Amino acid sequence: MSTHSTLLLVLDLVGTFAFALNGAMTAVRFVRLDIVGVVTLGMFTALGGGMIRDILLDALPPATFLDWRYLAVALAGGLLAFVLSRGLEKLSMPIIVLDAVGLSVFAVLGTFKALDLNFGVVQAIMVGTISAVGGGTIRDVMIQQVPTVLRSELYAIPALIAAGCAAATYSFGHHGTVAALSAASLCFVVRMVGVRFDLHAPRPWGSDRSG
Repeated sequence: MSTHSTLLLVLDLVGTFAFALNGAMTAVRFVRLDIVGVVTLGMFTALGGGMIRDILLDALPPATFLDWRYLAVALAGGLLAFVLSRGLEKLSMPIIVLDAVGLSVFAVLGTFKALDLNFGVVQAIMVGTISAVGGGTIRDVMIQQVPTVLRSELYAIPALIAAGCAAATYSFGHHGTVAALSAASLCFVVRMVGVRFDLHAPRPWGSDRSG
């Protein structure tokens, strides 16, 4: 495996771990599941977006089932959140930060993977965005909440921005670690600015903007 491929794999595993922690911490903080529920929610959050991505790309079986490291990292994230649950229950910001990390990484790598398979730019951006929001959407559905992507601070928009930047850099021949980190960092910053200032995508006139 080349250095380039290794670094992108590391980023993918970092995103997987971040989403696993996020999903498991959400289970601990909001729905108080047992160890099976906590770990399961963490793993679905971590692996769901990547599985959706690979299905859309016809890259089957999904990487989750070809590389044991994805399952191991997702499991480790879920177990870590469960073991540290007492200290995590009151920490809402780490949940948001970890979700933003996973969102950023998956948006970029999903786009790169689609372009590597000769998808069109628009289609690749769609794949990257869906890959980014997929795990969080599965998480929210499993705990019977309206998915964050449909209701909360800027969420899909940062993923779209990152996917668009990744596609642009790729078209100029830059699709290594620096390009990936730059696009992911932009997504992370936009997402966290949205959280900090309670920014939302436009809503219908007259709708309640406080929720």
